[in-house]
Amino acid sequence: MKLHRDLNNLPQFRNAVITIGSFDGVHFGHRKIIKKVKDLALATGGESIIITFHPHPRQIIYPKDDSLKLITTTDEKVRLLEKTGIDHLVIVPFTFEFSQLNADEYIQKFLVGKFEPKHIVIGYDHRFGLNRQGDINFLRWHERNLGYKVVEIEEAEVEELAVSSTRIREAVEAKDVARAARLLGNYFTLSGKVVKGEQIGASLGYPTANLEIKETAKLFPPDGIYACFAKHDGERMPGMLYIGKRPTLKKYQNRTVEVNIFDFKKSIYEDELAVELVEFIRPDAEFKTMEALKAQMAKDQEAAEVILQKAENQVAAWKNLEKASVGIVILNYNGKNFLEKHLPSVVATNYANCKIYIADNASKDGSVAFLQTNYPSVEIIQLDQNYGFAKGYNLAMEGLDEDYFLLLNSDVEVPANWLEPLVDLMEKDSTVAALQPKIRALGKPEYFEYAGAAGGWIDSLGYPFARGRIFDMVEKDNGQYDNVVEIFWASGCCMMVRGPLFKGFGGFDNDFFAHLEEIDLCWRFKRAGYKVMFTPKSTVYHLGGGTLGYHSPYKTYLNFRNSYYTLLKNERVIKLAFLIPLRMTMDTLAAFNFLMQAKWLHAQAVISAFFSVFLALVLFIKKRMEIELLLERIRISPQPNRLGILPGSIVLKYFVLNKKFFSKL
Repeated sequence: MKLHRDLNNLPQFRNAVITIGSFDGVHFGHRKIIKKVKDLALATGGESIIITFHPHPRQIIYPKDDSLKLITTTDEKVRLLEKTGIDHLVIVPFTFEFSQLNADEYIQKFLVGKFEPKHIVIGYDHRFGLNRQGDINFLRWHERNLGYKVVEIEEAEVEELAVSSTRIREAVEAKDVARAARLLGNYFTLSGKVVKGEQIGASLGYPTANLEIKETAKLFPPDGIYACFAKHDGERMPGMLYIGKRPTLKKYQNRTVEVNIFDFKKSIYEDELAVELVEFIRPDAEFKTMEALKAQMAKDQEAAEVILQKAENQVAAWKNLEKASVGIVILNYNGKNFLEKHLPSVVATNYANCKIYIADNASKDGSVAFLQTNYPSVEIIQLDQNYGFAKGYNLAMEGLDEDYFLLLNSDVEVPANWLEPLVDLMEKDSTVAALQPKIRALGKPEYFEYAGAAGGWIDSLGYPFARGRIFDMVEKDNGQYDNVVEIFWASGCCMMVRGPLFKGFGGFDNDFFAHLEEIDLCWRFKRAGYKVMFTPKSTVYHLGGGTLGYHSPYKTYLNFRNSYYTLLKNERVIKLAFLIPLRMTMDTLAAFNFLMQAKWLHAQAVISAFFSVFLALVLFIKKRMEIELLLERIRISPQPNRLGILPGSIVLKYFVLNKKFFSKL
């Protein structure tokens, strides 16, 4: 996340998707809104931007009103927003002069003049400008002239934000910081600079770090003792926090905030310290002697240690929630036998923030009943007919909103730790749209598997092949392709794709039904400048040919037909003029070769594919035009990414030059 505090020194944002608000507490409700902004930015090739204000506008507009209580200070808010993965946070200095902008000036000079947004994500009740005269309808009225689109946050979500914030404040004020933490998704925090105190805690054997909190509007819990974690230089340490006026020490009447960090000896004066309140232990109290106070502090530490030991599980759970979410989506059609054999390995995946979905294409073999009985935790998406691979996945993922979709064939076996390396690679590079792991043959695990092997390529004529598999020649895996590398297409049998990008690019083409739809999608990604990657750090095992055998005539038909569909949609127009006739000549030879092998149905499948292409020509010209417009709006590079395209013909290299292995090309 890039932090900006100077409105006069902002960068030129790309397809900015902005939202504006206080985001006080950055609680679960806020994070749902932030995810919408991030997803929209991804789907449109843009940058996600949160705009907030400091000081809070109420402190400037109503300076005598001291009723404002903030769950988070600006610095605390920055730390929490950084965890969300937003691209930019802009903290606008809110001044009296800024507050005098009327609604038109706010939109034209501030929003459009500084950010040039493509999308503004805003709630129905958002008000802005002098005397709060602007609202969402005002923004919509300017949409066409100023070139942005308003995306409304639903009323229910806006109400949820307000209710959540109110409940959090009420919980803190009631000393129920544990409940506040559950609502926030993190511990309520007090943070500030460590300053010198009277050293009384040290004299009792419980040295404390005194916090100076300058934010006057910061919400404070009632006086008392709290179990807490103290965070210093990225390290989280157990401790107990005292808030109060120290009634045992009559000569001190000032309210102090001081934390005793267990087994901590460093001097941290003038350092910043954040204290996370875990649970209330007891109210403040007066003791007759210092010895009685010391004895009580020993009991407080014992209580805190028990509380904090249990709290470690909550911290771990929150860390898991901070991980990117993954939806493992398995498309099933009469594959009960595969689910029985291979689903247990998927369910045993140890990535914490993932969910498994089975999209059932109206199976008739009892698959759904089997799943309902044996895997109640797996969510079943029941489709009303067999829509094939392409449309089946599109329909299944319409209502899903995970960060990543992992498309997995039902005949794939996975090890427990297969998912983490895939997520790690995607998280490190936002320009990676899709990737695949190493795919080995389930029956012969020392060999690559036909459908993807070590990552897909195509040649200059559009024929697909893979590192480790060219035509029917499948290589033994001797580690020869064990490098993380960019490829042209990822195998649909095990393909991870960014959820917002999958939807933003229109998903798979429904007209493909099955086969090569992943190549078409990856080609669209690469035309927009994105990467498709292979990583050997994860390996899965694919049976292959489970739904439609590799030697099926219908598969031959789909492969030939869909290959032309892919070219018509994605290859350069000037090249298509000679490429299509050349491909048809070569594919006619392939049909003749099938005849020579007495594979009559396969030869017929090739000819049928030709007729299908001619009949669909107008449709695919229209699709191409729509894709061109889409790519112009969402591309991240002016030049297409053509890595993974082999110069020349793989047919020539394989059959004439006898280059049977990818490493020899």
